[in-house]
Amino acid sequence: MANTKEIRKQISSITNTQKITKAMEMVASSKMRKTQDRMEMGRPYADRMLTVIGHLANSNPEYKPLYMTERPVKSIGVIAVGSDKGLCGGLNINLFRKLLPFLKEKSDEGIEQQFCAIGTKARVFFKSYGGNVVSATEKLGDVPSMESLVGAIKVLLDKFEAGEIDQIYLASNRFLNTMTQEPEIKQLLPLQPEDTPDLKHHWDYIYEPDARDLLDGLMQRYIESLVLQAVVENIACEQAAKMIAMKNATENAGNLIDELQLIYNNARQATITQELSEIVAGAEAL
Repeated sequence: MANTKEIRKQISSITNTQKITKAMEMVASSKMRKTQDRMEMGRPYADRMLTVIGHLANSNPEYKPLYMTERPVKSIGVIAVGSDKGLCGGLNINLFRKLLPFLKEKSDEGIEQQFCAIGTKARVFFKSYGGNVVSATEKLGDVPSMESLVGAIKVLLDKFEAGEIDQIYLASNRFLNTMTQEPEIKQLLPLQPEDTPDLKHHWDYIYEPDARDLLDGLMQRYIESLVLQAVVENIACEQAAKMIAMKNATENAGNLIDELQLIYNNARQATITQELSEIVAGAEAL
């Protein structure tokens, strides 16, 4: 049977680990709430912009926005959003598992691929997967800024404008609730407006000063905001997944401590019994 001193040392070590995982769970819970608030604040802007794009799609505009122009697909760009840190369960693995079949399908169709990696885990994934990574950014922190993202995003946007890329996709995790984070891949460009049942007539805006500059600039800001929103949402997913993972780790540590405590008690009882037997045997020998 194991030495009681060794068991006490194991229990002490696991108890210290349990304290750490509990603290990490509480920190992740606090960060998740703050990130959720930022995520909710960004959604009205995206929803309103989507309405505007729906209007444009159902109108007869004097200028067709570049970012809404369809063309034969020969090359695509993929913006992959991963976390900067680990200890968040299968969050990143699930996203990359969903992304791989998508990339294989495009490869089988003979479509070239270019990538933008956002987050350390996305960069590490493409380092092992391979592929043409044309831009990357990482270490965005808990409050990512547009300035830290716009450079990496603009590389793909410029390639789309130049005709080098025909479609751009965004791969990220969608926050459903604390327990559920769902990986998704959605098309960013060309913009695909949702069906708007109330738009039954055709109309257009009046543009000042110029429709081309205004619409192209507006669409570019919208795409950048969508990526920023995806990054913020991914951080919320990361903190929720980390909170659940640390909660499970804390509970598992507690169960392990209980098992070791039982083993320790049995070992201690066996040691005491053996010592008493030796004392009785010695007394009888006298």
